[in-house]
Amino acid sequence: MGLSLTATLLASPATAQESLEGPDVTISSNEEETVYEYRQNGVLRIIRVVPAVGAPYYLVPADPTKGGDLERSDTLLPSWVILRF
Repeated sequence: MGLSLTATLLASPATAQESLEGPDVTISSNEEETVYEYRQNGVLRIIRVVPAVGAPYYLVPADPTKGGDLERSDTLLPSWVILRF
């Protein structure tokens, strides 16, 4: 029993460190816009688009109840930040 508890305690710091890692960001740009893709544990979570002209916006799933993986979403809709305080 003591050996399995020790093995569990030794394994837990590594898993805790992995869960503290931040998202991976992929930035792609052209003359019209810059696109930021945020991935967490390999899953696409947020897409932020910054156009050359106009306000930045986010692409969000049409049905957010299906989960957070944007690559599996059927339709992505633009969403703007209206007010910040």
